[in-house]
Amino acid sequence: MNKKIVIIFTALLIIILVGGYFIIQYFKGQEEETTIEEYTPEEEITEEQNRQTIVSLYFLEKETNELAPEARLVDIKEIMNTPYDKLVNMLIEGPKNEKNTKLIPENTKLNKTYKEKDMVYLDFSSEFLNYNKEDTTVKQNIIDSLVKTLTQLTEVNSIKILIDGEENADFNEVYSLSVIE
Repeated sequence: MNKKIVIIFTALLIIILVGGYFIIQYFKGQEEETTIEEYTPEEEITEEQNRQTIVSLYFLEKETNELAPEARLVDIKEIMNTPYDKLVNMLIEGPKNEKNTKLIPENTKLNKTYKEKDMVYLDFSSEFLNYNKEDTTVKQNIIDSLVKTLTQLTEVNSIKILIDGEENADFNEVYSLSVIE
């Protein structure tokens, strides 16, 4: 009886050792396959490509009727010198994607932008007030679009909307992500 146990134990030990050897070999093979190699681009990155960055602009998606980001490639020099002007003017121009719709009313012009502490002041022409006042979601979508677009810049936490340099009853609050969410 003891001989039988010893033989079974020895056979199991051999099976475990041989199986372990093959398992180790298998995982070593996997490691070699996942070795990271340095990536060499097929073409050099041009100076122009190197000067571009991606920004998100928020427009209303036609199907869902909710704000959706639209990625845009922008020259770093443009965004470095006047980032708020550049982003807001891109919102005024409207989306490139046909599934999105423009929120800022037609013929609106951005008079100027300036920053105090972490708040950006946006001074629009009076055409900014030509939104559909009967639909309360339109005004909120305009505000949300501006806030989400501008607060992606780390130095901006809130916005204040002015009309021709003055506060307006329609937009008399300070808007931030915490207010809109």
